[in-house]
Amino acid sequence: MRNGTPQIESLRRTLAMLEAIIADGGHSNVSVIARSIGMPVATAHRQVATLVAEDYLRAGAGGSHVAGPRLVGLLHLLDEKQVIANVAAPVLHKIAGEVGSVVQLGTLENDMVTYRIKTGRGAKALFTKVDMQLEAYCSGIGKVLLAHLPSEQRRSYLEGGPFVALTGRTITDPLLLADELERVRSQGYALDEGEIVEGLSCIAVPIRKSDGSVPAAISITQAANATRRKGTDELLPVLNRAASEIQGGAFG
Repeated sequence: MRNGTPQIESLRRTLAMLEAIIADGGHSNVSVIARSIGMPVATAHRQVATLVAEDYLRAGAGGSHVAGPRLVGLLHLLDEKQVIANVAAPVLHKIAGEVGSVVQLGTLENDMVTYRIKTGRGAKALFTKVDMQLEAYCSGIGKVLLAHLPSEQRRSYLEGGPFVALTGRTITDPLLLADELERVRSQGYALDEGEIVEGLSCIAVPIRKSDGSVPAAISITQAANATRRKGTDELLPVLNRAASEIQGGAFG
């Protein structure tokens, strides 16, 4: 077909009504909500009756409606961090080709970095693996995630050492690490210059939600002796552009 697979207009209208009801928070009745989104009132009532019958909505006071058990159950199945990874995958594959290096996405679980995406030239040779967990304090992704923890959580992490030196460059002093995390938070990116593995450098930036929290971070890794090694001033705009695209896709 010239314009691709046809869409189901009735389904589009039903989803619009469902979204409007959830956004309303149980304050207005069906007729008011229908008029606010330009929906025929009779159509809206049929849609809502079907959604109630299927447990996606339940009736509230005064003709209003709220999320039903089936819709709430679906929400519990969502893993926000995996949603971010799903949105990020094509973006990171694209920039990996641009920079000719390994690009990764990681999240923080139990004070450890979980690597969720790994792509690009040299990916197989790099020691990290998807679903692998590593200490956060010595990697670019880990520093970004730690730096954007709420202050009490960050303080608790810093008090929970010891921080083992993996190379001669690893920051192990809690006070110096606190300074490093504050610098990362202020400048908006983190560097790892051989702190986790000798001869590897990394730059990482946050994936931010609208409330300022940082559930994930992305990075570019290069060998220090790479013949086409790119500097921070060249890689940072690429990462920030990718982060903005991921944020828009994951959070709207």
